[in-house]
Amino acid sequence: MEPSSPLTSCLTCRLSDLCLPCGLQINELEQLATIIKNKRPLRIDELLYSQDEECQSLYAVKSGSFRSFIVNSEGVEQTIGFYLPGELTGLDALLHGRFSCYAVALETGSVCELPLSRLNELCVEIPSLQHQMTRILSKEIASDHDQILLLGHSSAKERMATFLLMLSRRYGALGFSNTEFKLSMRRQDIANFLGLSNETISRQLTKLRKTGIISVKQRGIQIIDLKLLRSIVEPCY
Repeated sequence: MEPSSPLTSCLTCRLSDLCLPCGLQINELEQLATIIKNKRPLRIDELLYSQDEECQSLYAVKSGSFRSFIVNSEGVEQTIGFYLPGELTGLDALLHGRFSCYAVALETGSVCELPLSRLNELCVEIPSLQHQMTRILSKEIASDHDQILLLGHSSAKERMATFLLMLSRRYGALGFSNTEFKLSMRRQDIANFLGLSNETISRQLTKLRKTGIISVKQRGIQIIDLKLLRSIVEPCY
C-alpha cells in the first residue's frame, strides 16, 4: 500500500490538532505524512487487529469509531474502551510488541496506519513528535484512571451519567456538539464496558429521560440539562 500524499493527509485533515500531528511544523507534518498509510475502510464488526497479534503499526482513527476488548481463557469478552476520530489505538502493544486486546469497527470507519519502525525513527528526528507521543500516552494513562474511578464504587446511575459526560467531552473536543451525538456502540457494548446488564443500561437511560436530563431517539442522545447531568457524578467527575 502506498503512503498517502501530504496534501491529502495531515496538512489538510481537520483532526490534525487532536491527533499525532498536533504541534508539528509544516515541514515536520510533511515528514510524518510520508510514512502514513491509508487503509481501506473497515466495515461494522470488522477487526482492525487481534489480541496477541504482533504489532507492526499504530492506528489513528480517521472516521467512524472502534471498540477495544479482551477475551479471557474462557472465551468471555470484556470491553475496555472506545475510540473516536483523532484518537490513537494500539498503544497497548508498545510494551511487549503484541496487541493485548482486539479492536473492532463499531460502524464503517477508516484509520491512518503508522508503521511503528518508521514512527520510531521520526520520533528521534523530530523532538516535538516524541513530545506529542508522550502526551498521548499520558492521556491514555489518565483515561485508564478515569475508568478505574468509573467502575470502582459508582452506582449504576453514576456510571451511566459519567459515560455520557465522557462522550460529551470527547465529541466536544472533536469540534462536534457536546450535547447531541450518536451512540455508535450497542447497548450490550456499553453494558459490558460499565459492568452492568443491558436491562440496567436501558433503565438508567429511561430514568435520565424521564427526569428531563436527556432525550433518546434510537441511538441518538441529546443532553438537555448538562449541569444536572454533571451534578449526578460530582465531585467525582
